[in-house]
Amino acid sequence: MTAALPPPFTAAVTAAAVLGCLAYLAAATRLRARGDAWPYGRDALFCAGGAVLVAGVAEPWGAAPPFTAHMLTHLCVGMAAPLLLVLGRPLTLVLRTAPVPVRRRLVALTRSRWATVWALLPVAALLDFGGLWLLYRTPLLSVSHHSPWLNSLVHVHILLAGLLFSFGLLALDPVRHQPGPGLRAAVLLAGGAAHAVLAKSLYAAGPPGTSFATADLHLASQVMYYGGDAVELALAAVVAFQWYRAEGRALRRERRAGRPGAHGAAAATRS
Repeated sequence: MTAALPPPFTAAVTAAAVLGCLAYLAAATRLRARGDAWPYGRDALFCAGGAVLVAGVAEPWGAAPPFTAHMLTHLCVGMAAPLLLVLGRPLTLVLRTAPVPVRRRLVALTRSRWATVWALLPVAALLDFGGLWLLYRTPLLSVSHHSPWLNSLVHVHILLAGLLFSFGLLALDPVRHQPGPGLRAAVLLAGGAAHAVLAKSLYAAGPPGTSFATADLHLASQVMYYGGDAVELALAAVVAFQWYRAEGRALRRERRAGRPGAHGAAAATRS
């Protein structure tokens, strides 16, 4: 059996998610009230991320086998919720609505060397996918099953690593040294491959020190494999759209820059 998350931890995460969503909606409303544009879709995405996070820690999986239930929680907390929360662009919203002193501190933080190192995409991918390999291919999962609070710390790491990876990969908010689309695509491909290989390895053998039923292992590994694929495809779609839009902007700039030269050449020919 997996260790249940302590009720205080679940309550704290739920309260933080609800308060975060309310604060987000209040800031977005204030932004629109002063005449600035802020798409309602971002509100929906951020609140959906909060709801998925709450569902993950509440573990409403009913009669699901223990490892499958754990994997559903992992999928919600570490992949789906971070993607939705980051798509809401909360840092951009804070930078546009916070008081000037707070805004200056945040800008300084996002442009600091410390933020650059920890938001560096390969580092974020190592923390995210490397952490999963550490969890499922060492006795860490078995040890955490006997300690609800250690289990809580594992879930905190999964959430924060997922947020950092999604934040660095999507590059929607203003930070120092945004990664280029080529690096983002390569890291996503490598991370997706690491995640898929880990899922397939769990199909063959469970984490060390655990004794899950074979059917449970197979179902959990399929949840990890196909659920991870779905989230990674969504991430890839966002990266591809950003790449396409950036190339379109560059092409329009080139066309605008080329028109004066073309007119000048035509005038010289006529003269």
